[in-house]
Amino acid sequence: MEVPLQITFDNMPRSDAVEAKIRERAGKLEKYCGSVIGCRVAVEAPHHHHRAGNQFLVRVEVSVPGEKLIARREPDAHHAYTDVYVAIRDAFDTMRRQLEDYERRRRGQVKAHETAPHGRVLELNPEEDYGRIETPDGRLVYFHRNSVGGAGFEALAVGTEVRFVEEMGERGPQASIVHAIGKHHIMD
Repeated sequence: MEVPLQITFDNMPRSDAVEAKIRERAGKLEKYCGSVIGCRVAVEAPHHHHRAGNQFLVRVEVSVPGEKLIARREPDAHHAYTDVYVAIRDAFDTMRRQLEDYERRRRGQVKAHETAPHGRVLELNPEEDYGRIETPDGRLVYFHRNSVGGAGFEALAVGTEVRFVEEMGERGPQASIVHAIGKHHIMD
């Protein structure tokens, strides 16, 4: 780390043991991402409950080139962090996952999901149970009534936007599955 680790305690006394655990966990962050610039950790006891004990909020903020990553672990309806070490562990585990994701994005190892081919219904021939789709690049793709999912062949009209699965048929490209696209999708 280029900037020294910063640890703050709010609404609670400073603890050597808690600080040592934070330093240990912060030291491991560079194992997941070699470009960590700095790390700030805040430990807070926002509420003093006499019956249930203190609940702890832990915030880990890590600076990396181009981004600031933040992980928080705070009491909620499902997890009452009455053990500060559990809150620290969970906050640093969340930060570790964020750093791993950051590294994958930086290296370009994030999977790019291909969008399904799409187009508009150019022709419908209900008497012979087929239609044709025109793709954005001007190609024509045949489809049969049985390939249409969702509301079915009857719900299609000339101009309906569709996405489809294309394969090569005996007479050229054909769509084996066709689905109408909702009105909120944007066509190229």
